Amino acid sequence: MAQEAVIPNEEVVLGEELDHVRLITLNRPRQLNVISSKVVSLLADYLERWEKDNKAELIIIKGAGRAFSAGGDLKMFYDGRKSKDSCLEVVYRMYWLCYHIHTYKKTQVALVHGISMGGGASLMVPMKFSVVTEKTVFSTPEASIGFHTDCGFSYIHSHLPGHLGEYLALTGARLNGKELVAAGLATHFVLSEKLPELEKRLISLNSGDKNAVKSAIEEFSVEVQLDEDSVLNKKSIIDECFSKDSVAEIIKSFEAEASKEGNGWIGAVLKGLKRSSPTGLKITLRSIRDGRKQTLPESLKKEFRLTMNILRASISEDVYEGIRALTIDKDNAPKWDPPSLDKVEDEKVDLVFQPFKEDLEVQIPEKEESRWHGKYETTPYATSK
Repeated sequence: MAQEAVIPNEEVVLGEELDHVRLITLNRPRQLNVISSKVVSLLADYLERWEKDNKAELIIIKGAGRAFSAGGDLKMFYDGRKSKDSCLEVVYRMYWLCYHIHTYKKTQVALVHGISMGGGASLMVPMKFSVVTEKTVFSTPEASIGFHTDCGFSYIHSHLPGHLGEYLALTGARLNGKELVAAGLATHFVLSEKLPELEKRLISLNSGDKNAVKSAIEEFSVEVQLDEDSVLNKKSIIDECFSKDSVAEIIKSFEAEASKEGNGWIGAVLKGLKRSSPTGLKITLRSIRDGRKQTLPESLKKEFRLTMNILRASISEDVYEGIRALTIDKDNAPKWDPPSLDKVEDEKVDLVFQPFKEDLEVQIPEKEESRWHGKYETTPYATSK
């Protein structure tokens, strides 16, 4: 495993048992609750134990400090770049966990305050109830650094209305709390000052009854009115541009729209899109498009292949250059290789999508009786060490 910047004995995930309620707190506030291997392991342990515990009925998850979760620990990936498959275990465990979060048997509520990005948002969107505030900020910005939209989002985004999914995945555009509810990526909007009170109310319910939980949240939630300039009000432009067959055609179409009156908002989005990794953009668009035809397990297996091939630098080292420019040197001047979309060969992109041998794929346990099978430690990756 890649070494992580985790303080020894630091409790990175807190799990509390309060009669019939279970409370999870992501507890790395100084690091915006980024997801490390230790975080993934603890979450999986808690969720498996509580799903099997008849006394546990309601699971609440929140983040400590000013973020819910900023997603995967990019420094962990970067530090492991010289060691073969140093991050394979955490990647495998995360995607396996994503399936269980999507299909969890107990009532879950995410209380999402502040940043909820990438893999961090995978702990929010699939929940039965996800509560956001005016301070919630969501995005899936992975393509911009040479990565791809993962943790189940190639499936989630591909099922959003129209071509909003392609837009969010390729541009890394941010959505606020109101927009998340309107887009169907969250269920309720509550003012941040009311969130602690809502948490107490849910704990006092002491029940996982879905109707009771929904009614309790609705006591605090408010109707969502989108701001006039919300990107969700630009649906016709997004669908027109982001339905195109290739990233190059999408950009060309978006440029044409940018020149029209009233479309000043496009300029900044277009600039970010053009600065993103060409390889990351091509992989991401194909992954989202494939997601439309895939089940959740198929999407997660595909994402595992993509992640491992990208981290292995199978066709490009862009992901490490992207992380370097964004979080290590912070010069925001990545040098992509290949440097432009026309230089990224489709045949090379095909390579990162190739299936692995069956026993080297993520083992998604779709049969009810083997629901918690397929753990990393039972795979050849672990047993061949």
